[in-house]
Amino acid sequence: MLRLFIYSALIILHIITMLWENIVLIQVTGIVANLAIFISFFYARGLYLYSGILFYLLGCSIFITNGLPWNSFFLQFQSMLGILSLFMMLPFLNSLIIVGRYDQHLSSLLQYKVQNAGDLYKRSSLVTHILGLFLNIATIPLVLKSLHKSLKTFSKAKRDTFYTQNLLRAYALCLMWSPMEIMVIQSLEMTGGNYLFIFPFLIIFSISMIFLDTLLGKFKYAELTVQQTRKAVSIRPVLKKIKELFTFLLLLVLSVTILNYILGKGYLFSLVLLILPISLLWAGKIHKLKRYFHYVIPHWKMKTKGQANFFCMFLSAGFFVNMLAETDILAILQRVYMHFSQQLFILFILIGLYFFVSSFIGFHPLVSITLLGEILQPILPNIAGIPLAFVLVTTSLSTIMYSPFNVSVSVLSNELKQNSYKLSLWNIPFSLLLIFLSILAGYLLHILFHLFS
Repeated sequence: MLRLFIYSALIILHIITMLWENIVLIQVTGIVANLAIFISFFYARGLYLYSGILFYLLGCSIFITNGLPWNSFFLQFQSMLGILSLFMMLPFLNSLIIVGRYDQHLSSLLQYKVQNAGDLYKRSSLVTHILGLFLNIATIPLVLKSLHKSLKTFSKAKRDTFYTQNLLRAYALCLMWSPMEIMVIQSLEMTGGNYLFIFPFLIIFSISMIFLDTLLGKFKYAELTVQQTRKAVSIRPVLKKIKELFTFLLLLVLSVTILNYILGKGYLFSLVLLILPISLLWAGKIHKLKRYFHYVIPHWKMKTKGQANFFCMFLSAGFFVNMLAETDILAILQRVYMHFSQQLFILFILIGLYFFVSSFIGFHPLVSITLLGEILQPILPNIAGIPLAFVLVTTSLSTIMYSPFNVSVSVLSNELKQNSYKLSLWNIPFSLLLIFLSILAGYLLHILFHLFS
């Protein structure tokens, strides 16, 4: 219960300080953030624990060696609180999808008029893409379980390749335009962009890459037969559920955009404030309010207590990045990127390489983009926001397909009992193609904006 109390108190304090800036409250928030870090050290596991400890110790070392005033120590833990607030609120959204049985209806699509594995690859991409917008990482084990019924006759090697390429690619591509994806929000906040302006470019790119991936998948698996179900699947209720989901998404995006315009505190903060009330409103609309309350409270408690990995790594990483800004190392990196600020295509390639290399070192893309935000700070005013945000979103989220340290690859490797590096190798060629095409598209966007500016 202590974890639940500390994590909740930290997020509530963050929301209050965002609405009412007060130096004493910010100090108290920093103290609670440190309590959250120390508690998380006992519950975090693996890379999250080791990264968290390393980032925290490095941050403390830089703080001490730079001779900064001690009363400023607790002011250095604010940068990641918006991200953690969103993670705390997402269970309210996930619960709505379960209670409304949207996941079950969409999973039934996998059995509708599927003649071979190529058809199944295409159908599974669609289901993963839609569910990924709302269920996040829970989508992967859910769709995997549904697919397993149809792929029983496949060899394990063939099944694992199918799952890896199909699920991870579709999941990454759905997040590239999701208004609730933190990498999209971070990219927009870094560049000062507006989601409604960048949305058309992200959705066109995502749909194009989905089309390419499903075309490749259909060609690769068309000769393989799948096990058919005898149960008849009606398409009408499924289409109704899909329509409801996108109506809900539209309502959420418009509400967040309006609130952000009123408050001026950023898209992320407005999203955090509105997830719960909009979810309650929708639960009432579909006549599931009582069931929603019954399900969401224990689900939220369970998910919040399970956030130790994120609180450990992200709070420590945010502290480290803030401290790094006080050193000469950041200035050196800034000069490297400033050198190419007038050669945008090369700059975009550097950004793509940065995410590719950092993902194999073990950096979470959220940590990578936070550090990159500090590196790019001097040149941000000179670059059109939308092209840069587009490249940041697409290259950072491509790591979902191939990074052996990413949550998505880790979850799937655990489900398949496979080495995460092996899964990464199966997706690297497609990921590199996606990165190159996204850089090319971002540069074309820059030329387009330059012509009409």
